[in-house]
Parts: sequence; C-alpha cells; structure tokens
Amino acid sequence: MPTVTARVLDVLAAFSADRPRLTLSELAARAGLPLSTAHRLVGELTAWGALERGDDGRYHVGLRLWEVAALAPRGLGLRETAMPFLEDLYEVTRQNVQLAVLDGTEVVYVERLAGRSSVHVFTRVGGRLPLHATGVGLVLLAHADPGLRERVLAAPLRRYTAKTVCDPAELRRMLADVRTTGVAISDGQIELISLSVAAPVRGPNGDVVAALSVVVPSDGTNPHSFVPAVRATARGISRALAASEHHFQ
Repeated sequence: MPTVTARVLDVLAAFSADRPRLTLSELAARAGLPLSTAHRLVGELTAWGALERGDDGRYHVGLRLWEVAALAPRGLGLRETAMPFLEDLYEVTRQNVQLAVLDGTEVVYVERLAGRSSVHVFTRVGGRLPLHATGVGLVLLAHADPGLRERVLAAPLRRYTAKTVCDPAELRRMLADVRTTGVAISDGQIELISLSVAAPVRGPNGDVVAALSVVVPSDGTNPHSFVPAVRATARGISRALAASEHHFQ
C-alpha cells in the first residue's frame, strides 16, 4: 500500500505544464486516489501553502511550494552566479538565453531570458526536454557518465521534427564532436524555426554542472557567428563558480 508521502507526491505530480489547474475530482483521478483521500490530502496541502484554490474552485501549485523549490542548490546558487553573464549574453544577442542542468535522462531549465522579438521556443523555467534534441541536452549528454549516455542511446529517441537526430550512431558522432569542439549546435530538432548554440558550464572541480545556450531563428542564421559569445559566457560562469562557495552536486 502506498505511504502517505507517496500519495502526497502523487497529488503534486498530477499537475503539469498543460494542466496547471485541476479540480479536486481531476486531482483524485490523475493521482489514482479515492476522492475522500484526495480531499483530505489536498486540504492539508492547501493549508500549508503547497496548493492554492482559485475562485473557480480549481487548485494550482502554491507559492509556498515554489519558495521551497527555489532553494534547490543546483538552481539557486547556479542561477545567482550565472545571471549577470546570461544578461550580458542576452544584451548582445537579443535572443533566447537559457541555462539548464541534467536530471536523470532529461534537461531541466533553471533560467531563461527572452524578449518580445525572440524566436518562439517550447522551454520554460522548470520545464523538461529530452537530452538528444536540444543544444543544452547534447552538451550535458556528451559530458555525462558513460553509463547514462549508453542508456539514452539505447532507448527510443523521440522525433520532434524531420531534423531530429534519432539514429544512435549519428548521435554518438555528434556527441564526440561536442566533446572535441566544446560547443553543440542543434538545428531545427525541436522546432524547425529555431536553432540553438550551446556550451558547457563547469563547476569548481572541472565537471560539467550545467549548459547554456542561445536560441535563434534558423532561417538565414549562421550558428557559428554565436559560438564566440556563447563560449565566452560559459567560461565566465565557470570562473565565477570556481571562485564561489556554492556547491551543485
């Protein structure tokens, strides 16, 4: 029988980017709980502030939960250190600038800067995407533990567009190039209208702890023109992390 903690986590996991507001009945169904159990747990979570109830009766994630989540060291210290460099990169490019970390076999975006004229992207802070189809994902996968890399290459690779690389042999060659060149270019793999240029961010011990990218329109863009700025930003963040007292592992 699931523990109370497991049930609470099931309630929280019922929310998603496409379903951020749910009724009590929807929460119970998505969490796989009896309505009476969901009612009790949701009431306790709401009283604590992890959930909030809107005027329409639907529940959404509460500010208290966001406050706790924002303390995650891989997000908080990393974002604080990286933000000045990300802002500089945005000022130079006026395009989407993103910072991401590895979590399991996915990329989690911990920061994103964008302007009104920036090309459309799927990403959001706290959002996830697979490693094989994004610039930051290719960087993180290229420098990941070999065992993890092999698990990703052996698993089915989702195709987002006609350009998404789903062949393990081709992806393996791409990852080798990323390790050699120090940069990843992902052209039209998530959306055909955009491409990303990404580079690794290293922690105090030299390990890759994050990746940053700039996402620009693919039409008429020379991705190599963004490589120097992206590399310089990644090096700047890496030096700042080496000089800081934050730990991200």
